[in-house]
Amino acid sequence: MSQSVPPTGNPFADGAVPPAPAPAPVRNNVALGLVAGLVAAIVGALAYGGIMRALADEDGSYSEIGFLALGVGALVGVALGKLGGRNPILPIAGVPLALLGVFLGQMFGYALMISWWSELAGTPLTLTELFTSELGNLFKAWKEEADFMSILFFAIAGYEGFAITKKLGG
Repeated sequence: MSQSVPPTGNPFADGAVPPAPAPAPVRNNVALGLVAGLVAAIVGALAYGGIMRALADEDGSYSEIGFLALGVGALVGVALGKLGGRNPILPIAGVPLALLGVFLGQMFGYALMISWWSELAGTPLTLTELFTSELGNLFKAWKEEADFMSILFFAIAGYEGFAITKKLGG
């Protein structure tokens, strides 16, 4: 005997329960997560530095925005959590990767600004020169500009790198 469909057109109207969906596959690819996290840190650094340069003025002033650090940390966390999965090492790895992204972003931003300002002054320095023969001076400039807000930006990025990875991976 065949089973008939109730007149409502709903095959489950008689109280039958539909089958449960298959469980989601467990993601646990640490290597992919770490590579994605590193790429995210680099992409975040490029965006961070570019925005720093875009906000700079010809008189040598510039603005740093805390949301940039938050964005770098979030980007790293999403990459680690979505592609790496649940491995407990990934949230911990999110902290130094996010810090690296903010540091590289600040260094890139300073390099872009110094290159621009040196060109305006008539003694141009290229990014290549700044990241090779002038790297020590670039790092010195970064250290001299570091203040409480810079440390706060690092803390924000590190926290976001950890928290978002943990939330998305778990």
